[in-house]
Amino acid sequence: MKLTCQDIVKTYGGKNALDGVSLTLESGKIYGLIGRNGAGKTTLLSILTAQNPATAGSVTLDGAPVWENRQALDQLCFSRELNINAESGLASMKVKDYLRLASVYYPHWDRALEERLVALFDLPVKKKLQKLSKGMLSMVTIVVAMASKAPFTFLDEPVAGLDVVAREQFYQLLLEEYGQSGRTFLISTHIIEEAAGVLEEVIILHDGKVLTVADTQELVDSARYVTGLAEEVDAATAGLEVHHAARTGRSKSAAVFLKPGQDLAPGHDVTVQPMNLQKIFVALCSGEGE
Repeated sequence: MKLTCQDIVKTYGGKNALDGVSLTLESGKIYGLIGRNGAGKTTLLSILTAQNPATAGSVTLDGAPVWENRQALDQLCFSRELNINAESGLASMKVKDYLRLASVYYPHWDRALEERLVALFDLPVKKKLQKLSKGMLSMVTIVVAMASKAPFTFLDEPVAGLDVVAREQFYQLLLEEYGQSGRTFLISTHIIEEAAGVLEEVIILHDGKVLTVADTQELVDSARYVTGLAEEVDAATAGLEVHHAARTGRSKSAAVFLKPGQDLAPGHDVTVQPMNLQKIFVALCSGEGE
């Protein structure tokens, strides 16, 4: 299966939260969706799963429109932060009742997996949602995402509020479920480097537009952080894709992205260091390019 969005635009109050977004998500991959606050990540996920109508553009699953298509929606799960307030109607609901409702909505629901994860996270199923900590609410969303068994499962900030042990448990669960089922997962997160090791492909969203879609390891392998005297850095990086260049006195630093077959010009007195995914994200989204 392939989930495709084409030229998606979403306008709020005369401003485009998404501006011509086109993506194709293939079966059997773990994607990462990263971007600054307000980049449009949650809006995109809600449109991909037909929880929010696009102003323009289309979303299809194997060519069939997703909007108001029960057959397509049965293949999708968007597990997001729970909005616990009086208006939402969730505040007084017990955890066990919320999970029961989820099991009715998602046709592939795995009851055994639900019970296993409830035990693993030690979730107090008789407690009302409004009595749970932020971390416990995140655990509830993780249970829903995993137990849904939806072929395309999207999680928006799933580790928000979790301590380091619980975050590690989540990523282990993700890899285990992915290995067993071959489901497609898309994880939106601000804790970039912690997630980097499990993301096969990364989608960087910036100001409502797709900045890049790349194999995570290939993107990391292509990046270099170059420092030295400004004239040496300029000579070494001439003709290359340069971002986040900064000068301090006579010195200069810059992030460089090499295309296949490219390399820094030899014979220049510069220091070259690798870059991790988080540093790459900062370099691409800092607004400072050349």
